[in-house]
Amino acid sequence: MKTLNKIGLMTVLLGLGVSAVAETFRFTPEQLSTAAQLGKKASESDLAYQLDESLTTEVGARRVGTPADGRAVQWAVAKMNSLGFDKVWTEKVVTPGWHRGEIDISVSSPYPQRLVAITLGDSVGTPKGGINAEIVYFASVEALEKAEANSLNGKIAYIGKKMQPSIDGAGYGSTGKQRWGGGKIAEAKGAAALLIRSVGTDHDRIGHTGSQRGGSNIPAAALSSPDADLVENMLKRGKPVTIQLEITAKRIKDVVTYNVIGEVTGRNKPEDFVVLGSHLDSWDVGTGAIDDGMGVTITMAAAKHIIDSGKKPSRSIRVILFAAEEIGLYGVKQYAKAHKDKLKHHLIGAEWDSGVRAIHQIRPGVGPKSLAAIKQLAKVMQPYGVSLHNSNTAKGQSDISVLGNAGMPAINFDSDLSDYFDYHHTENDTMANVPPATMKQASAIYTIFAWLAADSDIDFRK
Repeated sequence: MKTLNKIGLMTVLLGLGVSAVAETFRFTPEQLSTAAQLGKKASESDLAYQLDESLTTEVGARRVGTPADGRAVQWAVAKMNSLGFDKVWTEKVVTPGWHRGEIDISVSSPYPQRLVAITLGDSVGTPKGGINAEIVYFASVEALEKAEANSLNGKIAYIGKKMQPSIDGAGYGSTGKQRWGGGKIAEAKGAAALLIRSVGTDHDRIGHTGSQRGGSNIPAAALSSPDADLVENMLKRGKPVTIQLEITAKRIKDVVTYNVIGEVTGRNKPEDFVVLGSHLDSWDVGTGAIDDGMGVTITMAAAKHIIDSGKKPSRSIRVILFAAEEIGLYGVKQYAKAHKDKLKHHLIGAEWDSGVRAIHQIRPGVGPKSLAAIKQLAKVMQPYGVSLHNSNTAKGQSDISVLGNAGMPAINFDSDLSDYFDYHHTENDTMANVPPATMKQASAIYTIFAWLAADSDIDFRK
């Protein structure tokens, strides 16, 4: 009889569309109402834009190991304290050091002309006086891999694959391989240096920098898109093209920087927290307003909007400005190692590290029982033009992906990337290309997410 009664009760509950288990994985009407109010306030505020202007004006470009990197850490600590975070602290990060130096590049024959290029991160320098060598064209990294051993002895390998623009930035992965993997492959084939077409979608006569991977020991640089076209047009004429290249970059001993962390402490379970991530470092070109000044200031502003509401979430909100993302995710990797025993307290995380346009969709990476809550989250965000993707495999952007792959649930807030790679890693990464409307919309989205995730008792792993 007891068994039948239990079955009957469950049948009634399911008929009503509710269950005791399901209820624990939904936000309350009060939480949803507060989130909507907070989102509206954030969408009307220019705080994130003002913070970005402050960071880029008072600090500017902040590559790891430079004096500006240290000033950025000081700026972030002071700004978080002034915004009213309950706790603010730093955690030491040790990374490889590198000095960019100068680059001088030109075509020496058959049609002498100057070229515009930028040295790739971690490149070694050329011998004094530079390299004067014939270039050999490859359409892709895959084509370079097929070259015979020693076939490039004394020559400069050039990879000319173009990146195509798209809303999801899909071309970055396949085209980016020529930047982060081309040097090691070219070196293995005997090349004296590597040149690539910049990994970007613009037509400006500026190069796109970025890190290499794999410890290549040959000089490497990226031609601006117009100069890549120029070199390829010369090659089409059937004559050997010789390049004069001099780079004074050098690797230096390890440098010290810091992750900067600010916390809004929860009222009931302060030991558990939602993570809002971004990276504080930038490349040493432009002012880092977009990559990742936007992320730094959107996440800081989201926390501030909650602080100013006078409402304390049940669980904590932790804003983490990671160090050394641009050169290999060193900050988050060292954070993950230091906090590995507390990963279970990292409830869910999200990062902004791509785009200058509005967020248009949510991609979750949570347990199946948490999807009902994510659908509620998406509904609150609908007025901001955000829809819910039908996947549930997100691991988080950039730094957060390291924590996501270690087991922390994550949300990807996808923005329109159609023109992001016009500015990415270039001199054009400045406030002039930061749209105020995007900052307001993104601030609203991250404020809504932070409040709902932190004020609930949902275990997003389930």
